[in-house]
Amino acid sequence: MPKALLIVDASIDPTVERAWNEWYDTQHLPEILACPHFDAGARYVSEVDGSRKYLTVYRLSCEEAVNTPEFARARGWAEFKERVRASTRLYTRFDGATHE
Repeated sequence: MPKALLIVDASIDPTVERAWNEWYDTQHLPEILACPHFDAGARYVSEVDGSRKYLTVYRLSCEEAVNTPEFARARGWAEFKERVRASTRLYTRFDGATHE
C-alpha cells in the first residue's frame, strides 16, 4: 500500500469540459506524475443528473511529494482556473496508533 494518497475532487464548467479533459489527460496529469514521489495517478468520473464530478487519485511514495518545487510549479488549473471548483486533500497511511 502507498505511504500517501493525494485526492483531487473537481467540478468543471460544462462549456469548457471537453477542452479541460484534453488538457488534463495530455498535459496536466503527465506533468504531475513527473514530480518526485508521485508514483501513479488515475482519473475517475461520476455522473448524476447530467452533471459530472471528477476525482483524481495520486499514489505517493511519501507525503513530502506535495512540498517539492516541481509540484508547486505543476499544480493548478492553468487557463481553466476560473471554471473549476475543486478540493485537494492529502491522506497518509494510518498505522493504527492512537491520535489525541
